[in-house]
Amino acid sequence: MKIQPLTREHWPAVRAIYLSGIATGNATFETEAPSWERWDSTHHDFARLIATSNDKVLGWAALSPVSTRKVYSGVAEVSVYIAESARGQGLGRQLLEALIEESEKRDIWTLQAGIFPENVASLKLHEGCGFRVVGRRERIGKRDDAWRDTLLLERRSTLCGLS
Repeated sequence: MKIQPLTREHWPAVRAIYLSGIATGNATFETEAPSWERWDSTHHDFARLIATSNDKVLGWAALSPVSTRKVYSGVAEVSVYIAESARGQGLGRQLLEALIEESEKRDIWTLQAGIFPENVASLKLHEGCGFRVVGRRERIGKRDDAWRDTLLLERRSTLCGLS
């Protein structure tokens, strides 16, 4: 397994993995995958990673800014998606650990994730990588005409944002 930068050329495979996550109903409020241009414009241009084996994309991870305000320049939202065939093999942890490392190189002091409470695997993954639940956002949005809660998790860097 190899972790490398995610580029436009990887988008068809990344999009397919994203669509697989969307189909579970417990990965995101989104119901369709965006175009490359839309996705590219809403994610940081660094810390975009894929995991591959035999040149096949098995998962991806990326960061999105939480705000355009300067005060939040060191805060980013985490996305991690794993192909259905590769779930439960530790790939998510490897990607998230690499994403954390990349984020700290760019002075990101807080990573956050909004996770549906039903997505137990994602909660365990994030908690295993140092994230903690800081709150529950009740009825924060609708998915398929049903109100859903999310748990807000965060991870504070021990390497940057200390002074």
